[in-house]
Amino acid sequence: MKKLKLEELGRISVDEFKDAEKLPVCIFLDNVRSLHNVGSAFRTADAFRLEKIYLTGITGTPPHREIHKTALGATESVAWDYSESPRKAIQGLKKDGYVIVVVEQTTESKPLHEFQPESQKKYCLVFGNEVNGVSEEVLDQADLALEIPQTGTKHSLNVAVCLGIVAWEVLKKLKL
Repeated sequence: MKKLKLEELGRISVDEFKDAEKLPVCIFLDNVRSLHNVGSAFRTADAFRLEKIYLTGITGTPPHREIHKTALGATESVAWDYSESPRKAIQGLKKDGYVIVVVEQTTESKPLHEFQPESQKKYCLVFGNEVNGVSEEVLDQADLALEIPQTGTKHSLNVAVCLGIVAWEVLKKLKL
């Protein structure tokens, strides 16, 4: 076994990424305060070739040194948009036909492993603030809620970790 060099990985260029077919999934960050989590969201969206990232409320936007530090250039490849109002951004996505999926512990949330996305639908995966989770104004507009089953003492995962797990699970079920 040998570690592959960067040139052996066969990655596409930023321009090729922009023109490539994307998974019909976007990421929505609802008042995420950590710029490292924002940068990680960009890197995950690039890795799984997701359509777009929506940054809302207090969520930081590129260009920013702390976002760039974690994104490692993914802010150049992944399309993104900012809206001060999470509610208005969600309303726009609903009008565009996206299924709004909040990743939150609710009275109606389904375990992630039970979720089966449909290939003909578009999905918006919503991740909330590190302390308060998904806001009520967004939760009220959700089509469904998913949660990652946990068996430890903590009640949640870091936003970036959660985002990676959920995005991988959706990619796996839609494409692999």
